[in-house]
Amino acid sequence: MKDVVFTRAGFWRGFRAGIPLSLGMIPFGLVVGVMAQSKGMTLFEALLMSATVFAGASQIFALEAWTHPAPIFGAALAVFIVNLRMALMGPALAPWLDHLRGLKVWGTLGLITDHAFAMSVTEIRRGSRDAAYLTGMSVLLWFIWVALTGIGHMMGSMARFPPEHPLFFGAPAAFITLLVPMWRGLADALPWVVAAVVAVGTSMVISGNWYVVTGALSGALVGALRVRN
Repeated sequence: MKDVVFTRAGFWRGFRAGIPLSLGMIPFGLVVGVMAQSKGMTLFEALLMSATVFAGASQIFALEAWTHPAPIFGAALAVFIVNLRMALMGPALAPWLDHLRGLKVWGTLGLITDHAFAMSVTEIRRGSRDAAYLTGMSVLLWFIWVALTGIGHMMGSMARFPPEHPLFFGAPAAFITLLVPMWRGLADALPWVVAAVVAVGTSMVISGNWYVVTGALSGALVGALRVRN
C-alpha cells in the first residue's frame, strides 16, 4: 500500500471508533481484576500487570495458573504461548506498519489488541491509508483496560462471584462479536471451522485454557495453507 500516512485526524478517528469496542471490554477487564484480587494481588500489582502486559487472554491464563508461591516461569510461558497469535497479526497489518518508523511503529505494536487488530484489518481492506487509526484505538483501549482492572479488583474485594456468573461470559462474547467485521464470505469458513473444532476438542481432553492456543494455531495454519495454494 503506497502513500501510507500517520495523521492526528486518523488518531482521533481511531480513538472514537474504539469507544463502542470499550463496552465489550467491560466484563473482560472486570474479570481480570476480580481474578487478580482473588489470587491475593494488591490493587497496585493488578494495575501494573494490566498496564505492562495488556493482554486479557494471557492475563486470565496466567491468573488461572497462579498459586503461592507464584509460578513465575510457568506464568511467563503461558503468556508467551497465548500471545504467539500476535505474531500472526503482523503480516495482516504490514500494509500500514511497514511504512512506520521509530516510536510510531513500536508504540503501536506495544499496545495492539485483538479488538484494534480486527477493526484495523477491516480499514486496510477498505483502502484506508492512515495508520494512526490503529494507534488511536489502541491508546484508548489501553487506558480503559487499566481502569477496568482496577474497578474489577475493588469489586472482587467487596463480593465473591461464582464461576458460572454471567460476568465471566463477557470475554468470549466480545471476541465473538469481533468476528463480524472480519467475515469476507464462505472463503473464510474453513479456517474458522477448523479453529472452532480443534478448540472445542482440546477443551474436552485438556484442562485449562490450552484450547486458545490449539484453536488459534490450527486455524492460522489452515488459513496460511489456503492462501499459499
